Amino acid sequence: MRLATIAALIAASIAAAPAAQESLSEAARRKTLDQILDLYVRNGDVYYRALRSDRAKLDGYVNLIAGISVDKRPREEQLAFWLNAYNALVLRTVIDHYPIAGKSSEYPAKSIRQIPGAFDRTVRRVAGRSLTLDQIEKDVLAQFHDPRVFFALGRAAIGSGRLRSEAFVPERLEEQLADVAAECVSRAQCVQLEHEANRLTVSSIFSWHEKEFADAYADKAPPSLASRSPIERAVVAFVSPKLLTAERDMIAANTFQMAYKPFDWTLNDLTGRGR
Repeated sequence: MRLATIAALIAASIAAAPAAQESLSEAARRKTLDQILDLYVRNGDVYYRALRSDRAKLDGYVNLIAGISVDKRPREEQLAFWLNAYNALVLRTVIDHYPIAGKSSEYPAKSIRQIPGAFDRTVRRVAGRSLTLDQIEKDVLAQFHDPRVFFALGRAAIGSGRLRSEAFVPERLEEQLADVAAECVSRAQCVQLEHEANRLTVSSIFSWHEKEFADAYADKAPPSLASRSPIERAVVAFVSPKLLTAERDMIAANTFQMAYKPFDWTLNDLTGRGR
């Protein structure tokens, strides 16, 4: 019996070893990205010129995440991985084409949207899969059923959620996503209540992922808003915890109009500001 127990323990430890090694290697990869974000990101904006000149770590990180397997890892580790991968790939896309000075009148001259196919046609290799940025956002991240992630994505644009100066970490992921949601409510690019106009203006990101937000938040809105559309109830439920008393009173009156703010695709570039 004693020999059988010892043998079972040894077998269990051997089986667990690869998973432990994967976890350690993933932590090392995150540390690399963490250093990049800490050095080059300030309040959501990026020193793209400096990052382009010192790109070895970012290139190394992107190469490392290309072939690893994450499908069997815990949910929090998978979600942190995909958020970090998306944000790193956006940074890589920008510095590959920096400085950007596009000619399309549809977007600002300095915008990631001036890079043809940046989101919908350029295929990246991530976790053994060939995906565009749009596919990571709409197909991979949507499967986690937590719409806060859509404000955690740094789309290299002023209108996006604020790119954090740190990588997402499984152990603190809930805390980090809660910060993402709270930060959204604090920024006019994301949420703006206009008392005189009796209007709630919100980011277009809510409209891009209307179903995901409605599924997650619509049933959390106050019963007094039952006549409102699912996305209106979802937005109210999403922003209410961080609103001031006067703002909550305005919402509770249920006479406000909701509108979507045009998304600002201007590049979130810190280079040269203040000159």
